[in-house]
Amino acid sequence: MTTMDQIHDIRDRYYAKGDNISQISSAMKLDRKTVRKYVEKDDWNQPLPKPVKERQFCPKLDDFKPTIDGWLEGDKKAKRKQRHTAQRVFNRLCEEFPDTFNCSYRTVAAYFKQRKAEIFSNLPQSFLPLEHGPGEAQVDFGDAQFFEKGRLYDGKYLVISFPYSNQGYLQLFHGENMECLLEGMDAIFRHIGGVPFKLWFDNTRTIVTKVIRGGDRETTERFERFREHYHFQAVFCNPGEGHEKGNVENKVGYGRRNLFVPIPEFTSLAEYNKELLIRCDEDGSRDHYRRNDTITGLFAEDRKHLNDLPRISLDLAKLVSVKTNNCGKFVLFNTGRHEYSVSPKYSDAFINLRITSSLVIVMDENFREIIPHQRLYGPDKQESMNWIPYLNQLSKRPRALKYTGIYEMMPLTMQELLGRCTNTEVGNVLKVLSALTEKSGFESAVNTINNAAAYGISDAESLKNIHRKLYSDAPELPPMPLGSGIPKLDQMPANLIAYDIFLKKGGAANAR
Repeated sequence: MTTMDQIHDIRDRYYAKGDNISQISSAMKLDRKTVRKYVEKDDWNQPLPKPVKERQFCPKLDDFKPTIDGWLEGDKKAKRKQRHTAQRVFNRLCEEFPDTFNCSYRTVAAYFKQRKAEIFSNLPQSFLPLEHGPGEAQVDFGDAQFFEKGRLYDGKYLVISFPYSNQGYLQLFHGENMECLLEGMDAIFRHIGGVPFKLWFDNTRTIVTKVIRGGDRETTERFERFREHYHFQAVFCNPGEGHEKGNVENKVGYGRRNLFVPIPEFTSLAEYNKELLIRCDEDGSRDHYRRNDTITGLFAEDRKHLNDLPRISLDLAKLVSVKTNNCGKFVLFNTGRHEYSVSPKYSDAFINLRITSSLVIVMDENFREIIPHQRLYGPDKQESMNWIPYLNQLSKRPRALKYTGIYEMMPLTMQELLGRCTNTEVGNVLKVLSALTEKSGFESAVNTINNAAAYGISDAESLKNIHRKLYSDAPELPPMPLGSGIPKLDQMPANLIAYDIFLKKGGAANAR
């Protein structure tokens, strides 16, 4: 780089001493173009400084930067929650390059932060912090798996967080719908003893039916009723601007990591949700991340600004009317993939349903309960079949059994057993099967039939005895030992005629 002293010497030689460009170039060992540039230069304003280049990260990481960039590019095709974190990138580099990788986690994290911002957004985003006063809350749903009665579910959990204190409350459900939202909010409101005066929501289709230019929202009638009943102000974030309720977004992740790891296992979701609220209370004993107090201590200020709970309870269930098919069944939810049974008595008829987050209760035209079902969730085709009304109805009309669609719906072993019975026996067997189903479930009744088939038995009393043997809590007694004076007998014949002949041989035919 040519210094100002050299430039002054060039111009002095040319203008004061009269040397030409070739002479100056030869004497100062500079290129002729360089000499000519400074001889002819007119503008001596200081040039604007060049943009400062970002500091180059650890040179040791250079060999691995293409690999990291490739992983981040691949994350564009992955769901947001299954993309690489800085920790995961560092762990993979350690695992896949054990002999050559020797950079620290901080170096990897710094490069990861810069490249992720460049790859996922052309322009850096900046947000204005939103201040929330005491008594305001934010609402959102998160994803979490859980085991209920040994079965794994892909569930959802509702989170209500209070930005002022950073207190949060969670409720776990099988899905995300209006029933889950309203029941979860109601449970949390009643647990904390009040209602936030302002609640922030995103633009979920569960609530919002239309976003109107200018910021207004059209919401569902059920949500409007709920809002008026609990008397709170609903605020909706701008579309795509989830950072506007960043407190609850963070609380969703915190709740998953700290309350749902390991995957929770329980027998009753309702009981688990009660325990979950208590655990959320206990979590408030932590120090606040910014203020000099505990979360619980700050939440006391939130409580002072809550609205009172309403005096009258609100029915949170959904009421609908549907028509059954010729088998007394109806389809519901998920584009008709979930099927529920009613009774043959209500074939091709309109019925009423009371739907909660966990139940589908079937009612007649006068809203009297007929039968309850556990609500089905998930994208797969499913059926909830309650056999008791069908078995009771058919036991009264056994002759019609094979002429109904119900017979074809039965398991094959049940069809075979009923096929061996007379009409009178069919009625008695169906009554027993109904009683067994009501006592311990339809699967236990089918298992009883499978065991009866192994013995060639089909009468009602034998079915009762087999069920008692399979499902009774009473221990099975060992055979009673016989004394030395009692003779051993051969197996008693099952045929009654042979039994009579056996008694006559023993002289007991006319015994009194």
